[in-house]
Amino acid sequence: MKKQLLAIGLAGLLGLSSGISVSAAEYGAAGCGLGSIVFKENKAILQILAATTNGTSGNQTFGITTGTSNCATDGLVRNEKVQEVFVSVNFNSLEMEMAQGKGEKLQALSSLLGCTSDSALGAYTKSNFNNFFQEETTPSSLLSAVKEGIKKDAVLSKNCKL
Repeated sequence: MKKQLLAIGLAGLLGLSSGISVSAAEYGAAGCGLGSIVFKENKAILQILAATTNGTSGNQTFGITTGTSNCATDGLVRNEKVQEVFVSVNFNSLEMEMAQGKGEKLQALSSLLGCTSDSALGAYTKSNFNNFFQEETTPSSLLSAVKEGIKKDAVLSKNCKL
């Protein structure tokens, strides 16, 4: 922990001495949150303090969710991108869990797809597993196929808010 703080401090000092400046919307490199209100100047050392404030007070997530503290409610990553990244990172686990029709990653995907029933999506992926996973299946094609399947399925189309 001490080494991490020292590294952050040195990075901040190097940033000040070299004149590096990072800019963003209404806030600096530390992002939105209480830190962006308290430390308005976009200087490296102040942005370190802003990031520390955001991290220790836990307010940045709330700000992003509610659109307060210089944060926008649409966030930096849209839901579709979150879904794409999730499927890419968890592709192998999803393959196993979709075959079984249950599992932690499948449950998380169900939530990301706005489904109110994990078991309905699980049953659907289990019964359609061979349609989803073929030799050329990629994370992107899997996500597209699952979404198309949800739209066409009578139960899931009502259960999931794509």
